Amino acid sequence: MSSVSLADDRVVTAQDPVPTPARRRSRRALGDAAFGRLLLAPAAAFLAVFVLWPLLRLVLDSFYRTDALAGIREFVGLANYAALFAQPAFGAAAGRTAIYTALVVTAEFLLGLAMALLFHALGNRSRPLQTAFLYPLMIAPVVAGLLWRFLLIDNFGIINELLARFGIISSSAAIGWLSDPGIVLYAVALPDIWLATSFITLVLYAGLQNIPVEITEAARQDGAGGWRLLLNVILPQLRPVMAVALIVRGVDAARAFDVILIQTDGGPQSASETLSLLIYRTMVRYGDQGLASAMSVLYLLVMLVVAVAAMRFLWNPGGTNR
Repeated sequence: MSSVSLADDRVVTAQDPVPTPARRRSRRALGDAAFGRLLLAPAAAFLAVFVLWPLLRLVLDSFYRTDALAGIREFVGLANYAALFAQPAFGAAAGRTAIYTALVVTAEFLLGLAMALLFHALGNRSRPLQTAFLYPLMIAPVVAGLLWRFLLIDNFGIINELLARFGIISSSAAIGWLSDPGIVLYAVALPDIWLATSFITLVLYAGLQNIPVEITEAARQDGAGGWRLLLNVILPQLRPVMAVALIVRGVDAARAFDVILIQTDGGPQSASETLSLLIYRTMVRYGDQGLASAMSVLYLLVMLVVAVAAMRFLWNPGGTNR
């Protein structure tokens, strides 16, 4: 007859092994890990099907010359990449993309920071202004492109008409916002700036809310104020938030497509044609899938390098741990 002992309010016979705390922890950890993998499986499957496989297919297609109409798919190695660098249109589109991205992100960051500081200074009194300022986030880029096209269109655009009535320009046709190759790239950037400044403002305002009041008060007591407080105290505290906002908006601005397509379709004289539009034309209009895939791969690699460099510089400047 086996002896009986009481342990943790449970009856355990001498013949049964008593589970040790370490064994219970290992079983619980194994169960949690398996449960976690089970929860991640649907998301992993979704990413594999809709992200990883298209990305791998994109890279593979860049090594082939494809003619869908003739049913030809021929391996050409790096010939598409060589043809890419020999195309003046690719270099010109890359330069315009860099200018467009730098212009849009810089303007959005400066305006967004100014508005975030204003909201932070006003406190609860800024609630109505915040609500009105966030309205552009609810507008689709296509709608914004159409709206600004009517505002900037030559001869009868609203902006030129207002400038002419106030005597700033001689006539409503004096400035060809969307027809002058010298200024069209800056004109098509206006809808993007108008749309996304609210996003930058929202992110930076959230970051300002998380800065401890003790830090700013101590800086003020030490004599810091105005620009010194902003440059030496507030902006360093906002580095992680700035990194996220600038990288997200930089990548989004670099692949701008619909806003420009609606306004100018890349014209006039390809003066507003960015890499996204060039890839679209190469693939859809000219049917060169291999060359378009090579453009996309290089485009993706450059944006990845820029994003990693921006993250290292902004989030962790100098490579030191903070």
